Amino acid sequence: MPSAFLKHPFMSQHALSECDEGAMLRAMLAFELALAEVQEASGVLPEGASQQMSVQLNNADFDIAQMAAGIASGGNVAIPFVKQGRALLTDELKRYWHLGATSQDVVDSALMLLFKPRLMALDQLLQRCRSAALVLMEAHAQTLMVGRTLMQQALPITLGVKVAHWAVGLEQSRRRLQMVELPVQFGGAVGVHSGWDSQGLEWMDALAERLGLVAPVLPWHTDRYPIHSLGTALDAVVGAAEKIALDVALLTQTEVGEIAEPSVPGMGESSSMPHKRNPVRSAFICGAARQVHGHISVLLNAAAQPLERGLGEWHAEWAPLIESALLVEGTLEQVAVLLEGLEVYPEQMQRNLSATGGGIMAEPVARLLTPHLGTDKAKAVSAMAAEIARQESRPYSDVLAEVLAEDPDIKGCVDADALRQACDPALYLGSGYNQVVRAKNWLIEI
Repeated sequence: MPSAFLKHPFMSQHALSECDEGAMLRAMLAFELALAEVQEASGVLPEGASQQMSVQLNNADFDIAQMAAGIASGGNVAIPFVKQGRALLTDELKRYWHLGATSQDVVDSALMLLFKPRLMALDQLLQRCRSAALVLMEAHAQTLMVGRTLMQQALPITLGVKVAHWAVGLEQSRRRLQMVELPVQFGGAVGVHSGWDSQGLEWMDALAERLGLVAPVLPWHTDRYPIHSLGTALDAVVGAAEKIALDVALLTQTEVGEIAEPSVPGMGESSSMPHKRNPVRSAFICGAARQVHGHISVLLNAAAQPLERGLGEWHAEWAPLIESALLVEGTLEQVAVLLEGLEVYPEQMQRNLSATGGGIMAEPVARLLTPHLGTDKAKAVSAMAAEIARQESRPYSDVLAEVLAEDPDIKGCVDADALRQACDPALYLGSGYNQVVRAKNWLIEI
């Protein structure tokens, strides 16, 4: 598969370099050496054995290609890894290698170790996005634009409140991600530390502490809640990012033109149309998000695993889990740049607010007229004036004044100043500004 062409562009290039075969090998080795240290501390291994293992294996040349080839017969990478590790040790140390562990202990723990720096990187990127969003919220707390529902103009809002919703979505996912635990895996062949009695749980706890992972209540060979929790948290992050990208892409359309992605030479160019400036960052974000959604569906469908070892369900988790992390990290790199350099065009927002001739203000006008006309007639009069304004490209307020002047039931009953205020988008923003303030306070709370 031409991964460099079709898969890697959506991923964080930095994360890719930290999650390759060599990184997985180092993580598996870290687990095995930490296990030896824990067992030596409990008196099961002779003094100095774990240090000798470390010296011999940290400097050893593992054959990654041979290891990869061995997966086909063993079923997972731990089996050829353990065989190579044992072969590289001196005879007096061989019997202490991989003592009391099973393949799933090695693989699951190694994956958790790979995820530790990735979760830290995601948190840092989310904080960077939050900072950029706060700047936009402050700058555009009162920048008027039209709000849209079902892709149609609805009522006025501000760009500040739109960005506030973006920021809250990202921050909610960040706080959820902070709650994810990465537990060590150690249970032995069937998850009960066979042959080691109470020492098994003691080793599991000590192993977790030594590796900087969480000590689980029990080994979790076929209890995949940790994977379910991690996967869904990643999906929440990318969902919040996807929302931003969709909004940005829609608002950058030529006919809308209210914002634009950061201008970068060559970025967004077309192979055939020189005039185009495509929202490529948004496309990458949405493309990555859809891949993550698919990957997480695999994890969800593998959550229930049989008996004491999964029959393909465990195996199905590996690639989707790692790829999801790389995709989410790549997504947030794009979102951070997008928010930091977002180009805003208030004049175009103002023009779009006037696209209906002011007809979007029919709702507040109907509220003003209701005490005089009743609910149904007020809505009908307001809607009729808005439609005439749209069809004739005339100011809604002028059309409305004419309509009202012709109605003998309300002629002179509506204050002209009140009517003008009801037609002013800047005076019909509801709690928008207060939402920006509320969101800002929540985002920066410690």
